[in-house]
Amino acid sequence: MGRPVVLVHGLWMPRVSMLPLSRRLVRAGFAPRLFGYSTVAGGPEEAVPRLAAILREGTDVVAHSLGGLVTLTALQREPGLPVKRVVCLGSPLCGSAAAKGLSSRQTFALTLGRSADLLRSGCQPWRGGAQVGMVAGRTPLGLGQFFGGLREASDGTVAVAETRLAGLSDHVTVSASHSGLLLSRVAARQAVAFLRTGRFEHPP
Repeated sequence: MGRPVVLVHGLWMPRVSMLPLSRRLVRAGFAPRLFGYSTVAGGPEEAVPRLAAILREGTDVVAHSLGGLVTLTALQREPGLPVKRVVCLGSPLCGSAAAKGLSSRQTFALTLGRSADLLRSGCQPWRGGAQVGMVAGRTPLGLGQFFGGLREASDGTVAVAETRLAGLSDHVTVSASHSGLLLSRVAARQAVAFLRTGRFEHPP
């Protein structure tokens, strides 16, 4: 049996969106488990206690987008959870300009549902015991440029700057869009490296 790791999906995504990454983790010797939650109707308040119950079993985490904020919120609320490492993929841990843009438009505000507040505000600087690493995308394909006015480096939905939360153990960028992070072999390889060593593979 491989080392357990929970996969947490992002906004508007089903848990099966994590399957391509799950398969790569299996091949790398891990034992992934998909965690599903309602990102709009339930939001973090519904997801965090359920995720925390799983994390009490002792497991690492790989989380995409909103899933990273949900994971860190669970760890901040329950600091004793036996989680060693967390890999976030394109998570706007510092708050999302795209979410703020959506919220300002009445037509689109409801699409964020109960996840709106967390997406807009982000997380507090990380001071927990788990090592947290971030894989950010730098291929700007997505609606974030329209709703968030992203003009700096981004994955099209989340700016690289929005992923640089204080207290991260490591940070790396890869050539991938926001949703493309889930399909990227390079992103998967970086996630495996961090889960194994607490560091990403940086070029010399």
